[in-house]
Amino acid sequence: MSFVKIGAFSALGSRNYRLFFTGQGVSLTGFWIQRVAMGWLVYRLTDSAFLLGAVDFASQIPLLFLSTFAGVLMERWDLRRLMVICQTLCMVHAGVLAGLTLTGTVNYIHVLALGVLLGVVNAFELPARQTFVIQLVDRPEDLGNAVALNSSLFNVARLIGPSVAGFCIAAFGEGICFGINSACYLATLAALMALRLRPQEVSREREPFWEGFVSGISYVRSFLPIRDVLISLALLSFAGLPYLVLLPIFAKEILHGGPTLLGLLTGASGLGALAGSIRLAVRKTPVGLMRVMAISLSFFGISLAAFSLSLWAPMSILLIIAVGFGMVSVLVAGNTLIQTLVEEDKRSRVMSLYVVSLTGTAPIGSLVAGTVASFIGARATLAMGGAVCLLIGVVLLKRGDLLWSLAEPIYRKKGLI
Repeated sequence: MSFVKIGAFSALGSRNYRLFFTGQGVSLTGFWIQRVAMGWLVYRLTDSAFLLGAVDFASQIPLLFLSTFAGVLMERWDLRRLMVICQTLCMVHAGVLAGLTLTGTVNYIHVLALGVLLGVVNAFELPARQTFVIQLVDRPEDLGNAVALNSSLFNVARLIGPSVAGFCIAAFGEGICFGINSACYLATLAALMALRLRPQEVSREREPFWEGFVSGISYVRSFLPIRDVLISLALLSFAGLPYLVLLPIFAKEILHGGPTLLGLLTGASGLGALAGSIRLAVRKTPVGLMRVMAISLSFFGISLAAFSLSLWAPMSILLIIAVGFGMVSVLVAGNTLIQTLVEEDKRSRVMSLYVVSLTGTAPIGSLVAGTVASFIGARATLAMGGAVCLLIGVVLLKRGDLLWSLAEPIYRKKGLI
C-alpha cells in the first residue's frame, strides 16, 4: 500500500482510519442521496420556499442547543459506543421515512417531526465524529491530512449521491432514495465494530458538568485564533450555506429544470468541493491556513453572488463548482486550524462548539433564507449572503498577522512546524 506514503493520503496508513474512511464513504453517499430526495420531496409537497427552509431548521436546530452540552458529556463516554448508537438511530430514521414515502402516506408533518428527531441524534453524533478522528490516526502529524481526506470523501459522496438521487427520483420516486440511505449506514456500523482501539480512559472524576461547560467557552473566548475561526464559520453557515436549501427553487423555478438538474447542481458543487479538499490535503503544515481560509471565504462570497445572478443552466453549473471550491476550502482550513490548535483536554468541548458554529447556526440561516426568499426571491437572498461572506473574508484577512502571532507558539510546542 505504497500510496499511503504520499502526502495527500498519509492518514490512510493508519488501519483504523482506513476502515472508518471506507465505511464513511458508503454512508455519506447515502446521506447525499437522501438530502437531495428530501429537498425535492418537501418542495413537491408544499411548493413553499419558507417550508423548505423550515425542514432544514427543524432538523438542525437541536444541534444549536444540545451540541455544546454534548461536548462536556462525551468526555465521560466511550466514543465508539456512542457512534454505534447514533448510526443505528440514523439508519432507523431513514428506514421509517422510506416506509412512509413508498406507501404514499408521507406528509409534511411527518418529514418535520422526523427531522427534529434526526437533529437530536446528530447533536451527539457530529461532535463525537469530530473528536473520534484523533483516535484513528497513528501519528499526530497525520491529523490535518485526515481532516482534509474526510472532507474529500464527503465531497466525492456529494458528487456521486446527487446524480444517483436525480435518476432514482425521476425513475422511482423519493422513497427508494431513503431506503438506499438506510442500507448504507450498515457500512459505517461494520467499520466501527472492526476497529482496534486502545482502551479509552473514560474518567468520571472530572470537573463538575457546569464548570466544564463554562471553562470550555472561556477557553475559546480567550484564545483569539480559535474564536475568530468559529465566528467566521458561524457567519458563513448563517449567510452562505443556505444556498444548499434553496437549490430546488433554482433548479425548478429559475433555471426551469427538474430533479435531474437539481442533482447536477448539487453534484457540481460537490465537484468543486472535492477539488478544494484535495488541494488542502497535500499541505504538510498549518502555516498559512488562516490566510487560505480568509481568501477562500472571500472567493466563496463572490462566486455565490455570481451564481445568484445566472439565468443559464450551464453557466450556473460552472459557477456552483466555484461555490463548492470556496466553501470546502473554508471548512477544511477552519477544521484543521481548530483540530491542531486545541488543547487535548478540551478537544471534545471545543469540537462541540465547532459543530454548533458550523451546523447549529445553519438552521437559523435556512429559516431566515427561506423567509427572505419568500419576499424578495431566492436570487436576491443568495446575492446578499454572498456579500456578507465576502465582507467576513476581508475582515479575517486583515487580522491574519495577529492571529498567526498567537498560533505560532502553539504549533512550535506541538512540533507541527
